[in-house]
Amino acid sequence: MNVYEQMKALGIQLPPAPAKGGVYAPAKRFGKGLVYISGCGPVINAPGNQPPKGKLGKDFNLTQGQQFAKACMLNVLAVLEANIGDLRKVTNCVKITTFVASADDFFEQPAVANSGSQLLIDLFGPSAGAPSRSAIGVNALPGNIPVETEALFEIDEENA
Repeated sequence: MNVYEQMKALGIQLPPAPAKGGVYAPAKRFGKGLVYISGCGPVINAPGNQPPKGKLGKDFNLTQGQQFAKACMLNVLAVLEANIGDLRKVTNCVKITTFVASADDFFEQPAVANSGSQLLIDLFGPSAGAPSRSAIGVNALPGNIPVETEALFEIDEENA
């Protein structure tokens, strides 16, 4: 499955990779063909785009949270592409963790994370694209963003 053909078919364009927000590496290669992508928020780097601020179950509903999780995953993929040069090198979407800033009575973190997982499956196919996953409710996220996602990918080192 060609990830770029899938993006075109789905009308998806990757945003520019988001700028670092602190003292860390946005992407870190390790082991044999593994690349860890630091947490990305839902802001798509475009002029005038402001980050959403607030919590799911208080300021935002489930549908909005799913849109945020998808935007987070697009940013994750943008960072990955900037690091490895070509998303066709991805052989396995190993693991994602989605953090959801949640009101005390919001318990649908897995449903929020589903849209990021589904995007990977849509782009890389069910075998390589379906990651293991954690969806975690938290009290607050940096900058008061509602959702953040980090990820681990396996890539073809021969062509990396």
